[in-house]
Amino acid sequence: MTETLKKILCAEDDPDIQAVAGMSLGDIGGFTVEMCSSGQEALEKAPAFSPDLILLDVMMPGMDGPTAFKELRRMLEFENTPIVFMTAKVMGPEVEQYKEMGAAGVIPKPFDPMTLPDQIREIWGKRHG
Repeated sequence: MTETLKKILCAEDDPDIQAVAGMSLGDIGGFTVEMCSSGQEALEKAPAFSPDLILLDVMMPGMDGPTAFKELRRMLEFENTPIVFMTAKVMGPEVEQYKEMGAAGVIPKPFDPMTLPDQIREIWGKRHG
């Protein structure tokens, strides 16, 4: 695992949120970003992209974020990769559930595109600081 956060894989099914997150992380944050429209696509793209951090929307059709999380953890190359959930459901019980699963963090939606890269860096820093 690299100590510098450079590459982020982001799975988000909403095209508008996907575009905003991609611009935020890429243009503002300076990260190399690979966008996916589903949990299944994230599983397919992750091995070739080799992200330093994975950002998963919780609610996606087909394979949701928590299911994609479990599947990614089964892949040896991602068993220790920080995975962060993005969700509109940020009540205490949900956040605790995601953290108990092993999520590195939870980012509430709607997120502020200007501060999203800093939120990601803060979560990264807690693991690598």
